[in-house]
Amino acid sequence: MSAEAAGDYDVVILGGGSGGYACALRSAQLGLKVALVEKSKLGGTCLHRGCIPTKALLHAAEVADVAREGSRFGVRTTFESVDMAAVHSYKDGVVSRLHKGLQGLVKSAQVDYVEGTGALDGPHTVVVGERRLTGKNVVLATGSYAKSLPGLEIDGRIMTSDQALTLDHVPARVVVLGGGVIGVEFASVFNSFGAEVTIVEALPHLVPAEEEVISKQLERSFRKRKIAFKTGARFAGATQADDVVTVSLESGETLTADLLLVAVGRGPVTEGLGYEAAGITVDRGFVPTNERLQTNVPGVYAVGDIVPGLQLAHRGFAQGIFVAEEIAGLSPAPIKETGIPRVTYCDPEVASVGLTEAQARESFGDEVETYEYNLGGNGKSQILGTQGFIKLVRRKDGPVVGVHMIGARVGEQIGEAQLIVNWEAHPDEVAGLVHAHPTQNEALGEAHLALAGKPLHAHA
Repeated sequence: MSAEAAGDYDVVILGGGSGGYACALRSAQLGLKVALVEKSKLGGTCLHRGCIPTKALLHAAEVADVAREGSRFGVRTTFESVDMAAVHSYKDGVVSRLHKGLQGLVKSAQVDYVEGTGALDGPHTVVVGERRLTGKNVVLATGSYAKSLPGLEIDGRIMTSDQALTLDHVPARVVVLGGGVIGVEFASVFNSFGAEVTIVEALPHLVPAEEEVISKQLERSFRKRKIAFKTGARFAGATQADDVVTVSLESGETLTADLLLVAVGRGPVTEGLGYEAAGITVDRGFVPTNERLQTNVPGVYAVGDIVPGLQLAHRGFAQGIFVAEEIAGLSPAPIKETGIPRVTYCDPEVASVGLTEAQARESFGDEVETYEYNLGGNGKSQILGTQGFIKLVRRKDGPVVGVHMIGARVGEQIGEAQLIVNWEAHPDEVAGLVHAHPTQNEALGEAHLALAGKPLHAHA
């Protein structure tokens, strides 16, 4: 088929990020004819400007901390400096290998991969240059972008995570605007690399979407690491002059730094893509769907960051698979938003799944019980030298509805935690499982033992 010819497909997917490529691969696996359109690089934000490169930086930061703190463990190591060119070489190598692997998967699945900027021309046609792709079903998966604030121009020493990922040096002083996931992760990296960091967050706590006790523990840990933060502080403006950027707060306070990292969240990429002209409802840039991820237009679905809710790569990935199976007539079970695990990869890590205590009490009233297990009683946590805890939230005499954790590497424990919540396990059921010793995973078992009324390494 020539580049100018029309193409008729079972599924045309606009966007090749986590949600889009997952939908393409699963659709092809189910025997559907698929076209996948991507304007930049296959893998989208997560692979090239988000999850993967930022976590590579965080691992480099962990290595820097280990080198700096080796004497704590009886190993004489020294920290000299961070070679950003070498860090980027490592980071880009990880991204490149994953990108090549993904390209191979899409090619072997015989997905018609179309490079270029696509837009809707009616609800079932995507136009890419001179090419028109018509699908019985269209999946919108155009992702998100790093937001700024009104009047705050991204330029020079004022940047988002996109530009921060390619910095060729470690700035001496950094102000991070925003204390959510992206903000605290980059603050953690810059601090480990040797920068003086101050976070400015308008809400009362860092990572404000998490349990308040988790937020407070993270704040204590950041104070110990000498990461400064100002909560309940509202941004007023920023100016650049010579080699500094000056940040003004509504309180009248000013902060001077070498770099201002704007980490105020991500906005949906939907503008100028023909969505509304095709009759699709767009609300403040987002595309609302029902629980089966259908838009208001029959045969048009939306997945990932443009759908209101959690903006997480694994959510988009799962939604892409769901939509492929829905189109193929498999009637998959709807994805439960509260059952999606959430991890913040700063040091210490924060991981959670299910309801917070406040959300549980809103749903179940006084029929809620909680328990906090301190990692001080966990052998592997003592070996790692980390502090933190696990908080369980359950319905009284019922299942666990929320697991919230903070400490080194707790993100690796979220797998069991999501099974506990999604399979509606009771504390005594989890307590009956044997957890390997010594692992941090053991702490989940100990927490459930305590909540089941038989604490061993913890007080009742």
